[in-house]
Amino acid sequence: MPPSPLEEDIFPSTPGKIKIERTHHYTMNRSFHRCFTSTTTMFLWALLLIALTASYLSIQSFVDTGTRFLHHPIPRDHVIIGGPHWEKKIRASAQVHRVHGLSVLVTGAAGFVGSHVALALKKRGDGVVGLDNFNDYYDPSLKHARRALLDGHNIFVVEGDINDKRILVKLFDVVPFTHVMHLAAQAGVRYAIENPHSYVHSNIAGLVKLLEQCKSADPQPAVVWASSSSVYGLNDKAPFSESDRTDRPASLYAATKKAGEAITHSYNHIYGLAITGLRFFTVYGPWGRPDMAYFSFTQNIRKGKRITIYRGKNGVDLARDFTYIDDIVKGCVAALDTSGKSTGSGGKKKGAAPYRIYNLGNTQPVTVPTMVSILEKYLKKKAKKHVVTMLGNGDVPFTHANISLARRELGYNPTTDLPTGLRKFVKWYESYYVEDHGKPVKY
Repeated sequence: MPPSPLEEDIFPSTPGKIKIERTHHYTMNRSFHRCFTSTTTMFLWALLLIALTASYLSIQSFVDTGTRFLHHPIPRDHVIIGGPHWEKKIRASAQVHRVHGLSVLVTGAAGFVGSHVALALKKRGDGVVGLDNFNDYYDPSLKHARRALLDGHNIFVVEGDINDKRILVKLFDVVPFTHVMHLAAQAGVRYAIENPHSYVHSNIAGLVKLLEQCKSADPQPAVVWASSSSVYGLNDKAPFSESDRTDRPASLYAATKKAGEAITHSYNHIYGLAITGLRFFTVYGPWGRPDMAYFSFTQNIRKGKRITIYRGKNGVDLARDFTYIDDIVKGCVAALDTSGKSTGSGGKKKGAAPYRIYNLGNTQPVTVPTMVSILEKYLKKKAKKHVVTMLGNGDVPFTHANISLARRELGYNPTTDLPTGLRKFVKWYESYYVEDHGKPVKY
């Protein structure tokens, strides 16, 4: 079967052309009613109050300090925005090249999902402008390599933070975006223990800043944003459905995503923003995040290093609903295409607007040891395994998506099983991280 256009992008025939130097240090390492019926409890209202309070305090705290909780933040004095050349690049990137095409602001565009979504939109003729702060939660060179790939397809990525109101105002002044694909976030479950402030900064305060800009825009864009399967928390009913309770988060990351769902609902209700939330289930694939297990396992198996595999306290293997990136992209694009229209103008609501939440998963959970076995097959090397009992660090024992609502309303139909997806990932990994005795080759 010939590769898809997107596969041709992520598996270039001459990978070295888009490589950039990276350090060895980093390579180590429907409806509204269904969604909220089960969560209209006092806990949800308390969560909403906490979220809004945290948002207000966070925004006030960050007005003068910019991105103080990011790793090596971009100094505000160094963020260059505006000017004829800058605006020309923005307009060119946002140019629509198909009938009834979209003009989309993609936040987190240099990230894993963001870069794939931006490419898919651009290739079909939509206008795309990216925004990313390029923080070093993981190796920034990988983010810059993704940006190089986007730049090769005439997608301009603005370097800046979603909490920087100047950038948001200027972007919306230059381009009347029809849609916003909001994928910028502080990811990771365990890292929240080490740096909780970054989650409030990005996932709550940043979301509010973006929604404030969207509700004030004229015309208002429709908003599609990344929630997470983590919102299901300690739910033990499987598979997880959008109508299930989501008021028992197991991590701060999950709590910020649940708060995001409450916050976006309020902006939909008050300002008429058309909003769709997508609960992603363990996304994996080429150009992925190095902090994810499949990625770090691949690195360590290749290097002959030990990998740590967690098991449940009852000795049961952890399982995840691994979802391949191409399937997630199709779901994101379908959500944009069916988003409906916002009804407000200049911050004033004129009528009801769609509010939707969907699961995007593969609906075929696979245990972590099985995933490791698949990697061993493709890497042609046995893993050195260290099996330990799962810590109380925010992880949950399993995830399993019910995707019937997304199938019905978005036409979402994942087609990539884990062996196929991991084979593609390993192919990309071995073309990108060309190693000589464990050290990346520098181009």
